[in-house]
Amino acid sequence: MDPVAFNMFGIEVRWYGVIISAAMIIGILMAMSNGKKEGFVEDHILDVSLLALPLAVVGARLYYVIFNLELYQENWLSMFNTRMGGMAIHGGLIGGLIGGLIVCYKRKMNVLKVADIVAPSLILGQAIGRWGNFINQEAHGGPTDLPWGIMVDGVKVHPTFLYESIWNLLIFVLLIKIFKNKKFDGQMVSVYLIGYSIGRFFIEGLRTDSLMLGSFRVAQLISALMIVAGIVLYNLLKDKKVGLPYRENSKV
Repeated sequence: MDPVAFNMFGIEVRWYGVIISAAMIIGILMAMSNGKKEGFVEDHILDVSLLALPLAVVGARLYYVIFNLELYQENWLSMFNTRMGGMAIHGGLIGGLIGGLIVCYKRKMNVLKVADIVAPSLILGQAIGRWGNFINQEAHGGPTDLPWGIMVDGVKVHPTFLYESIWNLLIFVLLIKIFKNKKFDGQMVSVYLIGYSIGRFFIEGLRTDSLMLGSFRVAQLISALMIVAGIVLYNLLKDKKVGLPYRENSKV
């Protein structure tokens, strides 16, 4: 498939960027809707998005570049070119978290409640965004004879982007169900950490382009830490052993 969606004023607009942008817009609209149901002013959730998303993009790219510095030694300016891919979701999560915490602090918003509102949007956006990897023929697995394998450079390989997209959609459905009967603030983001990371840990083992730290796949290490963090957070919040960082001021 042609990775270029269309040309605008002589500039190629690639499907990767179109898909990622669509995922962001859908995620923002959903978060604003869920935030309204939780009693937040829509503009406040939008404020979170307007800072968290740019920082997420920066974090995702910076994370990828740090682990692939050798790719940019001959042309350092190419590290700013994200149109061909090269984004790492764990870096995006770190950047987005920093942006979200800044806005929550300034707006005096309940961090855990905001995190719960954002969690379904985040996992849905990840499910959609993975199709950008398909367009770029990246983030795939090794050779396979399975009937649903895809052809990349003449080789039939695992469509790991598809595995993760389907897994993320399942987690999205689970989070929506939890949202309707939520027991405590932080429940949804805890389930997100656990659910997403379990899938990513196993799917990462099939990929051929993993970021490495020595002999370890970085994404698997981070996923394992996120699973543990999610389990600990869930149990602490369920037993009300963790206080809220900020008290919400959503009607300002």
